[in-house]
Amino acid sequence: MSEPMRVGLVGYGAAGRKIHARLLREAHQKVTVVVSRSPERSAAARADWPGVAVVPTLAALLDRAPELDVVVIASPTAEHADQAQAVLDAGLPVVVDKPLATTSDAARRLARAAERSGGRLTVFQNRRWDPEQLTLRAVIDSGELGTVHRFERRWERWRPEPQQRWKENDLLGGGLLLDLGAHLVDSAVHLFGPVTSVYAELRAITTPTEDDVFLALTHQHAGGAPGVISHLQASGLAGAPGPRTRVLGDRGAFLVTSFEGEATPFAALDEQRPGRGHGPETEGWLVRGDELVAVPRAPGGHRDFYRAVVHWLEDGAPPPVDPWDAVRTAAVLDAARVSAREGRVVPIGAATTA
Repeated sequence: MSEPMRVGLVGYGAAGRKIHARLLREAHQKVTVVVSRSPERSAAARADWPGVAVVPTLAALLDRAPELDVVVIASPTAEHADQAQAVLDAGLPVVVDKPLATTSDAARRLARAAERSGGRLTVFQNRRWDPEQLTLRAVIDSGELGTVHRFERRWERWRPEPQQRWKENDLLGGGLLLDLGAHLVDSAVHLFGPVTSVYAELRAITTPTEDDVFLALTHQHAGGAPGVISHLQASGLAGAPGPRTRVLGDRGAFLVTSFEGEATPFAALDEQRPGRGHGPETEGWLVRGDELVAVPRAPGGHRDFYRAVVHWLEDGAPPPVDPWDAVRTAAVLDAARVSAREGRVVPIGAATTA
């Protein structure tokens, strides 16, 4: 078995510590350098990773480039593009938390730079490894839904008192469109292919940035069948969150009623599902009218992202997430802003990798 990767981690806040550091540990990798100016977060990094070097800037981390195998960027979104470019310029592979950049133009520049540097860039679209996403993929591949015509996914919460963080207040890198919207769009495109048009409604109700988001995506048709329509919603002001996922096909539907412990009026239905503390785990329901059949949970989880990073860097496998996928997601988010501003459906041309 090879030695653990030596990881430089930029940022040790909610994303850096609670997500990336945790998953790296679960994947048996080692954080050796952390970028943080916060005394509290620096102390947490030293407690979590004995012997870790804590430095105040990305430049200081890059001064230690020979001691690192990969850099993970878990800083605020507005900083991603410049920091990722600096890491590529230093000759190191880089994992960038989603979204890759705040615009498709900036994301495209990074994807091109990565190609020139030998493909040393991937994006942390970890929700591809959600149990619901893996299970839905298996259900679609099984043919049990028949031809899918609609995909709905909601990331809705009841937070009438917004948190005071950069995600709520940063007009450049904050807001639910870039945060949860990047996950929702990536999930839809990963399942149902390229997007040809976007209609969006974006509102900032209790925060300076969007806290209520609706996207309607039309996917490219395949094999003569109409393209799937995706309805994607994210909100911090949903007192009655809708079903997490609903997928409609001509032979049935797939339904996930709740998500990661978020409050929902559908909890009573979810609690009926087998595997909650006893028996094989299940994930959602196959539904035909009043017929409900629990679906076996597909294997896998978020830690598999970093296992795939190791495979990418050590064995020459493809990156876990193609950076051009992040460019295509950013193009959809750009179109959503135009749609919401102008009140129209915005077409999206063929996704280019040039």
